[in-house]
Amino acid sequence: MAEKRPTLVDAVVDKVLEHIISGDIKADDALPPEADIAKESGVSRLTAREAMKVLKAQDVVYVKRGLGTFVNPPERWTGLDAIMRAASRGVASDQVALRLLEVRRMVETGAAELAASRHRPADLTALQDSVEQMEAAHQAGDVDALTVADIAFHDSVLRASGNPFVPALLGQLSTLLYAMRRETSAFPDVQRHAIHHHKMVLAAIAAGDPATARSTMDAHITQTFEDYEQFLAMSSRSETTAR
Repeated sequence: MAEKRPTLVDAVVDKVLEHIISGDIKADDALPPEADIAKESGVSRLTAREAMKVLKAQDVVYVKRGLGTFVNPPERWTGLDAIMRAASRGVASDQVALRLLEVRRMVETGAAELAASRHRPADLTALQDSVEQMEAAHQAGDVDALTVADIAFHDSVLRASGNPFVPALLGQLSTLLYAMRRETSAFPDVQRHAIHHHKMVLAAIAAGDPATARSTMDAHITQTFEDYEQFLAMSSRSETTAR
């Protein structure tokens, strides 16, 4: 299937979204009039109006009748692409990352349970390789390599579920998953936690124990929640000290 070519409406949506994500236009600020948006983008007012409809449908903006169009805080957005772009740039609130962890818990615990009974030898090899790569990256202090191996482990669990819809669900979030995991993986303790829990999940899947696979993945996500909350607390203290 041929990839859909961007339209003029798409271009205007991207331009306005970039103004919002970059901070030029902040939450609850009014957007410029449609005529100004059209002029900046070199399009007709009709095209600018259609772009506003797209952003409104994704809850990126809201309309106050008689007053204009205003920007919603990122946590109210419902457009996946907009959410991922904002979060990967550090614009979305921390609640977005926590909500992503909730999605991961719902999907990945079930995937681990299925993987325990449906995995193939190649799946176990991929999981073991990811763990070994994480350990090597941890020893080398290579956060990027560790993050890549971390995400590869989870991708392998999703594929091992034997259900093609499962990796498709979280595959769209890969950019956001990387950005979030890269931040927290800078801490050696977080790295050690991840390696330990991945080994536990791997052992349960390899043993063909669905219940234990689900519970160990759940424990891993719980630890990830705790690690992220600790990361937020440390970041907050650093910002306070910097002031």
